[in-house]
Amino acid sequence: MYSDDELLALSALQHMVFCERQCALIHVEGLWGENRFTAEGSRMHRRVHEAPRSATRGDARVCRGLRLKSARLGLAGIADVVEFHPAGENDSRAVALPGRRGRWRPFPVEYKRGRPKAHAADRVQLCAQGLCLEEMLETEVPAGALFYGRIRRRTDVRLDAELRSRTERAARRLHEIVAAGLTPRASPGPHCRSCSLRDVCRPEATAAAGRASRYLERARKEAVRATGSPEEKAT
Repeated sequence: MYSDDELLALSALQHMVFCERQCALIHVEGLWGENRFTAEGSRMHRRVHEAPRSATRGDARVCRGLRLKSARLGLAGIADVVEFHPAGENDSRAVALPGRRGRWRPFPVEYKRGRPKAHAADRVQLCAQGLCLEEMLETEVPAGALFYGRIRRRTDVRLDAELRSRTERAARRLHEIVAAGLTPRASPGPHCRSCSLRDVCRPEATAAAGRASRYLERARKEAVRATGSPEEKAT
Protein backbone atom coordinates (compact mmCIF):
# COMPACT_ATOMS: atom_id res chain seq x y z
CA MET A 1 0.00 0.00 0.00
CA TYR A 2 1.21 3.49 -0.87
CA SER A 3 0.61 6.59 1.22
CA ASP A 4 -1.08 9.67 -0.23
CA ASP A 5 2.33 11.35 -0.54
CA GLU A 6 3.56 8.50 -2.73
CA LEU A 7 0.70 8.52 -5.23
CA LEU A 8 1.65 9.16 -8.87
CA ALA A 9 -0.47 10.45 -11.72
CA LEU A 10 -2.74 7.79 -13.14
CA SER A 11 -2.34 9.33 -16.60
CA ALA A 12 1.40 8.59 -16.41
CA LEU A 13 0.62 4.94 -17.15
CA GLN A 14 -0.36 5.92 -20.69
CA HIS A 15 3.05 7.59 -21.11
CA MET A 16 4.77 4.57 -19.50
CA VAL A 17 3.33 2.03 -21.92
CA PHE A 18 3.80 4.32 -24.93
CA CYS A 19 7.47 5.05 -24.11
CA GLU A 20 9.37 4.78 -20.83
CA ARG A 21 11.72 7.59 -21.85
CA GLN A 22 8.80 9.92 -22.60
CA CYS A 23 7.32 9.03 -19.22
CA ALA A 24 10.55 9.90 -17.39
CA LEU A 25 11.03 13.15 -19.31
CA ILE A 26 7.57 14.26 -18.18
CA HIS A 27 7.26 12.78 -14.69
CA VAL A 28 10.90 12.79 -13.54
CA GLU A 29 12.46 15.74 -15.38
CA GLY A 30 9.27 17.82 -15.54
CA LEU A 31 9.49 18.49 -19.28
CA TRP A 32 6.55 18.96 -21.61
CA GLY A 33 6.02 19.82 -25.25
CA GLU A 34 2.98 20.64 -27.34
CA ASN A 35 2.20 19.53 -30.86
CA ARG A 36 -0.98 19.18 -32.90
CA PHE A 37 -1.86 15.87 -31.25
CA THR A 38 -1.48 17.05 -27.64
CA ALA A 39 -3.33 20.31 -28.42
CA GLU A 40 -6.26 18.40 -29.93
CA GLY A 41 -6.31 16.04 -26.96
CA SER A 42 -6.31 18.94 -24.49
CA ARG A 43 -9.25 20.59 -26.28
CA MET A 44 -11.24 17.35 -26.19
CA HIS A 45 -10.64 16.87 -22.46
CA ARG A 46 -11.57 20.49 -21.73
CA ARG A 47 -14.89 20.01 -23.53
CA VAL A 48 -15.57 16.85 -21.54
CA HIS A 49 -14.79 18.48 -18.20
CA GLU A 50 -16.64 21.74 -19.00
CA ALA A 51 -19.89 19.79 -19.36
CA PRO A 52 -22.11 19.44 -16.26
CA ARG A 53 -20.42 17.23 -13.67
CA SER A 54 -23.53 15.09 -13.27
CA ALA A 55 -26.17 14.28 -15.86
CA THR A 56 -28.55 11.60 -17.04
CA ARG A 57 -28.16 9.72 -20.30
CA GLY A 58 -31.02 7.34 -20.84
CA ASP A 59 -31.20 5.20 -17.71
CA ALA A 60 -27.57 5.89 -16.76
CA ARG A 61 -26.11 8.49 -14.42
CA VAL A 62 -23.08 10.24 -15.94
CA CYS A 63 -20.38 11.66 -13.62
CA ARG A 64 -17.57 13.78 -15.06
CA GLY A 65 -14.31 14.68 -13.37
CA LEU A 66 -14.61 12.00 -10.69
CA ARG A 67 -11.47 11.82 -8.53
CA LEU A 68 -9.88 8.37 -8.44
CA LYS A 69 -7.30 6.82 -6.15
CA SER A 70 -5.69 3.44 -5.53
CA ALA A 71 -3.42 2.95 -2.53
CA ARG A 72 -2.57 -0.52 -3.84
CA LEU A 73 -1.30 0.72 -7.20
CA GLY A 74 -0.04 4.05 -5.86
CA LEU A 75 -2.03 6.08 -8.39
CA ALA A 76 -4.43 9.02 -8.35
CA GLY A 77 -6.17 11.00 -11.05
CA ILE A 78 -9.42 12.28 -12.50
CA ALA A 79 -11.71 10.20 -14.70
CA ASP A 80 -13.13 11.79 -17.83
CA VAL A 81 -16.47 10.03 -17.36
CA VAL A 82 -17.83 7.31 -15.12
CA GLU A 83 -21.27 6.05 -16.05
CA PHE A 84 -23.43 4.31 -13.49
CA HIS A 85 -25.89 1.91 -15.09
CA PRO A 86 -28.97 0.64 -13.21
CA ALA A 87 -28.69 -2.91 -11.91
CA GLY A 88 -30.74 -5.41 -9.98
CA GLU A 89 -30.91 -5.24 -6.21
CA ASN A 90 -29.04 -8.54 -5.93
CA ASP A 91 -26.28 -7.66 -8.43
CA SER A 92 -22.99 -8.21 -6.56
CA ARG A 93 -21.17 -5.75 -8.84
CA ALA A 94 -23.60 -2.89 -8.18
CA VAL A 95 -23.22 -0.08 -5.65
CA ALA A 96 -25.47 2.47 -3.99
CA LEU A 97 -25.31 6.13 -5.06
CA PRO A 98 -25.92 9.01 -2.64
CA GLY A 99 -29.38 10.48 -3.17
CA ARG A 100 -30.32 7.82 -5.71
CA ARG A 101 -32.58 4.84 -5.25
CA GLY A 102 -31.59 1.39 -6.41
CA ARG A 103 -28.25 -0.17 -7.29
CA TRP A 104 -25.79 0.97 -9.98
CA ARG A 105 -22.91 -0.60 -11.89
CA PRO A 106 -19.86 1.67 -12.61
CA PHE A 107 -18.49 1.89 -16.15
CA PRO A 108 -15.44 4.15 -16.84
CA VAL A 109 -15.13 5.96 -20.19
CA GLU A 110 -11.84 7.57 -21.25
CA TYR A 111 -11.76 10.11 -24.11
CA LYS A 112 -8.94 10.11 -26.69
CA ARG A 113 -8.48 12.43 -29.66
CA GLY A 114 -7.33 9.94 -32.31
CA ARG A 115 -8.37 6.44 -33.23
CA PRO A 116 -7.82 2.94 -31.74
CA LYS A 117 -4.13 2.03 -31.53
CA ALA A 118 -2.12 -1.16 -31.84
CA HIS A 119 -0.31 -0.58 -28.53
CA ALA A 120 -2.02 -1.02 -25.16
CA ALA A 121 -1.32 2.41 -23.62
CA ASP A 122 -4.93 3.64 -23.77
CA ARG A 123 -6.34 0.33 -22.53
CA VAL A 124 -3.90 0.25 -19.60
CA GLN A 125 -4.93 3.78 -18.55
CA LEU A 126 -8.60 2.80 -18.72
CA CYS A 127 -7.95 -0.41 -16.78
CA ALA A 128 -6.19 1.58 -14.04
CA GLN A 129 -9.32 3.70 -13.71
CA GLY A 130 -11.38 0.54 -13.34
CA LEU A 131 -9.03 -0.79 -10.66
CA CYS A 132 -9.28 2.51 -8.77
CA LEU A 133 -13.07 2.32 -8.88
CA GLU A 134 -12.98 -1.26 -7.63
CA GLU A 135 -10.85 -0.27 -4.65
CA MET A 136 -12.85 2.87 -3.85
CA LEU A 137 -16.30 1.34 -4.22
CA GLU A 138 -15.42 -2.19 -3.08
CA THR A 139 -16.93 -3.75 -6.15
CA GLU A 140 -15.97 -5.29 -9.50
CA VAL A 141 -15.57 -3.31 -12.73
CA PRO A 142 -15.38 -5.84 -15.56
CA ALA A 143 -15.41 -3.40 -18.49
CA GLY A 144 -15.10 0.17 -19.69
CA ALA A 145 -14.87 2.06 -22.97
CA LEU A 146 -12.52 4.32 -24.93
CA PHE A 147 -14.17 7.10 -26.95
CA TYR A 148 -12.03 8.14 -29.93
CA GLY A 149 -12.62 11.61 -31.36
CA ARG A 150 -11.37 10.82 -34.85
CA ILE A 151 -13.93 8.09 -35.46
CA ARG A 152 -16.56 9.55 -33.07
CA ARG A 153 -17.47 6.27 -31.44
CA ARG A 154 -16.64 4.06 -28.50
CA THR A 155 -14.47 0.99 -28.33
CA ASP A 156 -15.54 -1.34 -25.53
CA VAL A 157 -12.71 -2.81 -23.46
CA ARG A 158 -12.89 -5.92 -21.29
CA LEU A 159 -10.78 -5.49 -18.15
CA ASP A 160 -9.63 -9.09 -18.27
CA ALA A 161 -6.88 -10.82 -16.28
CA GLU A 162 -4.19 -10.15 -18.89
CA LEU A 163 -4.92 -6.42 -19.08
CA ARG A 164 -5.11 -6.15 -15.29
CA SER A 165 -1.74 -7.87 -14.92
CA ARG A 166 -0.18 -5.57 -17.52
CA THR A 167 -1.62 -2.54 -15.76
CA GLU A 168 -0.24 -3.62 -12.39
CA ARG A 169 3.21 -4.22 -13.92
CA ALA A 170 3.12 -0.78 -15.54
CA ALA A 171 2.25 0.83 -12.20
CA ARG A 172 5.16 -0.92 -10.49
CA ARG A 173 7.53 0.10 -13.28
CA LEU A 174 6.31 3.71 -13.07
CA HIS A 175 7.15 3.83 -9.37
CA GLU A 176 10.58 2.28 -10.07
CA ILE A 177 11.42 4.91 -12.68
CA VAL A 178 10.27 7.84 -10.52
CA ALA A 179 12.02 6.48 -7.41
CA ALA A 180 15.29 5.98 -9.31
CA GLY A 181 15.09 9.45 -10.86
CA LEU A 182 16.76 8.15 -14.02
CA THR A 183 15.61 8.66 -17.60
CA PRO A 184 15.92 5.53 -19.78
CA ARG A 185 17.76 5.71 -23.09
CA ALA A 186 15.73 6.23 -26.23
CA SER A 187 14.49 3.33 -28.33
CA PRO A 188 13.74 5.03 -31.67
CA GLY A 189 10.72 3.73 -33.56
CA PRO A 190 7.57 4.76 -35.42
CA HIS A 191 6.07 6.06 -32.15
CA CYS A 192 8.67 8.85 -32.09
CA ARG A 193 7.03 10.61 -35.05
CA SER A 194 3.94 11.58 -33.02
CA CYS A 195 5.77 12.41 -29.77
CA SER A 196 5.58 16.05 -28.68
CA LEU A 197 8.93 15.68 -26.89
CA ARG A 198 10.88 14.52 -29.95
CA ASP A 199 13.03 17.68 -30.12
CA VAL A 200 13.84 17.41 -26.40
CA CYS A 201 14.38 13.65 -26.45
CA ARG A 202 16.52 13.55 -29.64
CA PRO A 203 15.94 9.78 -29.90
CA GLU A 204 18.41 9.04 -32.71
CA ALA A 205 21.28 10.94 -31.05
CA THR A 206 20.53 9.50 -27.61
CA ALA A 207 20.32 5.95 -28.93
CA ALA A 208 23.57 6.42 -30.88
CA ALA A 209 25.33 7.65 -27.75
CA GLY A 210 24.04 4.62 -25.89
CA ARG A 211 25.30 2.26 -28.58
CA ALA A 212 28.71 3.94 -28.53
CA SER A 213 29.04 3.66 -24.74
CA ARG A 214 27.99 -0.01 -24.84
CA TYR A 215 30.56 -0.66 -27.61
CA LEU A 216 33.33 0.93 -25.54
CA GLU A 217 32.31 -1.07 -22.47
CA ARG A 218 32.36 -4.33 -24.44
CA ALA A 219 35.77 -3.42 -25.88
CA ARG A 220 37.13 -2.72 -22.39
CA LYS A 221 35.88 -6.06 -21.07
CA GLU A 222 37.35 -7.93 -24.04
CA ALA A 223 40.71 -6.22 -23.47
CA VAL A 224 40.65 -7.21 -19.81
CA ARG A 225 39.88 -10.83 -20.69
CA ALA A 226 42.67 -10.90 -23.28
CA THR A 227 45.38 -9.41 -21.04
CA GLY A 228 44.17 -10.53 -17.62
CA SER A 229 42.46 -8.48 -14.92
CA PRO A 230 44.38 -5.94 -12.82
CA GLU A 231 44.04 -8.33 -9.86
CA GLU A 232 45.63 -11.17 -11.83
CA LYS A 233 48.53 -8.95 -12.90
CA ALA A 234 49.18 -7.91 -9.31
CA THR A 235 49.68 -11.54 -8.30
